[in-house]
Amino acid sequence: MHRPLSGDSPPPNCLHGCFSSSSSFPGDVTSSDPPQGPTPTVTSATLRRNFAQTTATTIFPETHFTDPNSLPSLQESFSHFTQAYPKYTDTYKIDRIRSDHYFHLGLTHYTCLDYIGIGLYSYSQLLNYDPSTYQISSSLSESPFFSVSPKIGNLKEKLLHDGGQETEFEYSMKRRIMSFLKISEEDYSMVFTANRTSAFRLVAESYPFSKRKLLTVYDYESEAVDEINRVSEKRGAKVAAAEFSWPGLRICSSKLRKMVTAGKSGSAKKKKGVFVFPLHSRVTGSRYPYLWMSVAQENGWHVMIDACGLGPKDMDSFGLSIYNPDFMVCSFYKVFGENPSGFGCLFVKKSTISILESSTGSGMVNLVPTDDPISLHALEISRTRTGSEEVDIFSSGIEYRGLDHVDSLGLVATGNRSRCLINWLVSALYKLKHSTTTNRLVKIYGPKVNFNRGPAIAFNLFDQKGARIEPFVVQKLADCSNISLGQGFVKKILFEDEYEGVKDRVLEKRKNEQGISVLTAALGFLANFEDVYKLWVFVARFLESGFVETESVRCGVHVFEHKSREIV
Repeated sequence: MHRPLSGDSPPPNCLHGCFSSSSSFPGDVTSSDPPQGPTPTVTSATLRRNFAQTTATTIFPETHFTDPNSLPSLQESFSHFTQAYPKYTDTYKIDRIRSDHYFHLGLTHYTCLDYIGIGLYSYSQLLNYDPSTYQISSSLSESPFFSVSPKIGNLKEKLLHDGGQETEFEYSMKRRIMSFLKISEEDYSMVFTANRTSAFRLVAESYPFSKRKLLTVYDYESEAVDEINRVSEKRGAKVAAAEFSWPGLRICSSKLRKMVTAGKSGSAKKKKGVFVFPLHSRVTGSRYPYLWMSVAQENGWHVMIDACGLGPKDMDSFGLSIYNPDFMVCSFYKVFGENPSGFGCLFVKKSTISILESSTGSGMVNLVPTDDPISLHALEISRTRTGSEEVDIFSSGIEYRGLDHVDSLGLVATGNRSRCLINWLVSALYKLKHSTTTNRLVKIYGPKVNFNRGPAIAFNLFDQKGARIEPFVVQKLADCSNISLGQGFVKKILFEDEYEGVKDRVLEKRKNEQGISVLTAALGFLANFEDVYKLWVFVARFLESGFVETESVRCGVHVFEHKSREIV
């Protein structure tokens, strides 16, 4: 991996990064779905069509690869890539950040495609973090920067006394996060949670669900969604969920609209319930029209936004002041590619706090900086006012460089970069085909090449006979090749009459629910072309007869017998 050239100009052959910053449109337009974000112009629609056409005609056109040894080299593939996306080089600053502050990714040759959330710190900070300057005895590698301490508390009381009992470190962290997400402290209160699941459970335990509804929009199995379903149903809620049509896994708009609009619109004091809406699927990469939030609000729902799967600057295009959700959940981790531990954040609109019920339970946490291992519960916030601005006296000596790096890049650069990389990967994977049959090696679930798709992909691999290679086997073999992939379970799939015949051939059962086990790959803002190329080369090796068996022996992976799923 080469270090970028010094100076402000991009390197002449920007292999590790770079797409056009000409536009960043928030949504895709279809005849069946409400528009997402601002109404797109003719120019944006044309751009989307041109994007798909350019990808199809430039990325190995009219070519299929049946032998992994026939794949083009990294340099040749990158040449096709930059031909399809000539202004990708505009994102060269991301490569410089990666080279200077996350150089461990190059040194370890490890490709991380399983991180979800937003990184707080850089790897260079981790190396410069000298434990000798602090009074700590624990290993730095176990708890760099801060540790998380669970606490029992009343969510409503905590929100009503926002900031009254938090430490200076927590106050500093909260202000930086809210500034990063562009969330107003005047409009929202925030609590730190152990994780995303804890945030969902806190809402379920505090919201007055008796004789109300919970409606969720998820195309995959989620521990957090299962938890809010379980707790809210126990407290009297009627639980429902959106469905997604096979094979594109698009929201079944007519069914969801009926569920959202059914019954009388709730009054200000008696809402229908909670509409839980992820802005896009963190498994399939499907983006959902923002207007669903408005439809829900107009029909008397409290809206809860799940922002955990968003790109690092996607909130810039969200329009928080337009939709004003009642609840919002997001998550942060410490260092990309090194330390995935972190916490969740639950934001509650201040005008919504009054309707919550008092409930004491677990899920909230304290953040304890490693420069002061003593319990910080007794510490008071110490602030001073300079004019009309509030300034923190406390300084931990640690900057949030992970957030600073993303802020320095902006939405256009990070969004365009991930758009090009994920669409190249989708296109390249579909170029892999078995030589002895008409079967493709890869099946992708959800959107294919699409200007508006998110930076995540759900897929499976199939052998020459069309039988699925078990996802856990592929994941283990990928790990053995220094590639980290995730696993997911796509569900809530609706098969229309024309596809009813394939239903039993593709679905499997898990926890009394049918769906499809899949592999997942998610691209962070630091992902580069070499990362997606490396995944492509790894997947292509499954074209070799006997690769699974020989590689499983080498990696110590035990291949169990499972019911085969056909490629459809």
